Amino acid sequence: VQLQASGGGLVQAGGTLSLSCAASGLTFSNYVVGWFRQAPGEERELVARISRRGTNTYYTDSVKGRFTISRDNAKNTVYLLMNILMPEDTAIYYCAADRRYDDYRYVRVDQYNYWGQGTQVTVSS
Repeated sequence: VQLQASGGGLVQAGGTLSLSCAASGLTFSNYVVGWFRQAPGEERELVARISRRGTNTYYTDSVKGRFTISRDNAKNTVYLLMNILMPEDTAIYYCAADRRYDDYRYVRVDQYNYWGQGTQVTVSS
């Protein structure tokens, strides 16, 4: 299983970025996928999570109404659209996946076995 995250960059506050996570080596529709982020000196935290067929999503409170997670199982890809970015969104963003037989929330780092390499998002004020 391989996950490849892309789409990070430098953007001004209030701007928009779209991240992608391309998966290979798995039956993608069997996997719950999450986007996590880790800022310097901070613990890695879940930003958003999407169920296996994309019918159920979860967002941490700080990004609700600004970020949207979606997936295209035909393309083995999950997306994270980030609007109204703020300097506190600056972090390395990781996508993660795990094979599940249900669509429970799965918010913890240790609930995901497969991780992408991370993509840097920097929001300037």
